[in-house]
Amino acid sequence: IDGIEEGSHAQMRQACGVPVATSGALMPDAHLGYGLPIGGVLACENAVIPYAVGVDIACRMKLSVLDIPADSIDSKFNLFKESLEGGTRFGVGCEHKIPQSHPVMDQDWTITRVTREKKDRAWKQLGTSGSGNHFAEFGVLSIDEDNRAFGLDAGKYVALMSHSGSRGVGAAVCSTYSDIARSMLPAKYSDLARLAWLDMDGEPGQEYWAAMTLMGDYAAANHDVIHRLVSKLLGAHIVASVENHHNFAWKETHNGKDVIVHRKGATPAAAGALGVIPGSMADPAFVVRGKGNADSLNSASHGAGRAMSRKKAKDRFSWKAVKNDLQKKGVRVLSAGADEVPGAYKDIRAVMAEQADLVEIVARFDPRIVKMCDDGSRPED
Repeated sequence: IDGIEEGSHAQMRQACGVPVATSGALMPDAHLGYGLPIGGVLACENAVIPYAVGVDIACRMKLSVLDIPADSIDSKFNLFKESLEGGTRFGVGCEHKIPQSHPVMDQDWTITRVTREKKDRAWKQLGTSGSGNHFAEFGVLSIDEDNRAFGLDAGKYVALMSHSGSRGVGAAVCSTYSDIARSMLPAKYSDLARLAWLDMDGEPGQEYWAAMTLMGDYAAANHDVIHRLVSKLLGAHIVASVENHHNFAWKETHNGKDVIVHRKGATPAAAGALGVIPGSMADPAFVVRGKGNADSLNSASHGAGRAMSRKKAKDRFSWKAVKNDLQKKGVRVLSAGADEVPGAYKDIRAVMAEQADLVEIVARFDPRIVKMCDDGSRPED
């Protein structure tokens, strides 16, 4: 695939050489990560690899369609701006002053020591967006023809889209269990430290799986709260939604074998499954339906993918100039880091063309009002 550096291929080859690995796939937005590349998919037999799930467990997308006219984004800009700024928080360690309510906090957080100890922090961070490439934005969703997946007629709609995950508690779960996995790694596999695995029959493996599953529920709740708060401040109702994880592990069957499929920066794309694949603040996102391609382990890209490092992006681009150019194109950025400029990302249209055999496009989302972290901090999650 064009545009994927050799380092990502090398990481994927190494991952496929892990003793418990059975098969793997690399998505067209792939770039270097820790252990498994971002955009890497790896199937393992009866084992889970914490770093193949990722630091931000259950990082995910959610798009909600709202019951207000598409042209209101311009005519009521200040209201949209205030709802984004009031409905979520950005930055490492950010919290809501008043903890938000959600049934996820009534689940059993005592399943592992780390989830028990981090529950209070998780509660305070519920409904927040973090840093790095996480965002919340309004845009116009275009549906060209009737689509039963949404139950909506053809036309243009206001939609809210968010990208966030399990925040500080998810990072703590990853750190705890990746350290355990590394401590158990036989010396002859020392070069696989970032790919250290946990046997699913062992207690650490079972604990990690329980914690990861809870983090999935928590991340989904996080988006649920964000969308609830933002839409309430806007005075709108949600009429349809689509969402998906893209940092997670699933128990699936491939080639007649039960395996654990890790998708690190990859969208589940089983036949008929709906998902959201974002581009950049200047480019569209797409609602997609999976085609169930066995060669990709029923997966697709999780976005456009970075074309350059954060440092290189900051050195190359003038954020002020980029922001002004975006505004001329109808995209108003409330806040963002200079390392998140559109030029730091691959062309989402080219990425979508590369995976036409993996997903079909159901609808297109064009960003109009974007909110990201602008304090220059690196993601904790």
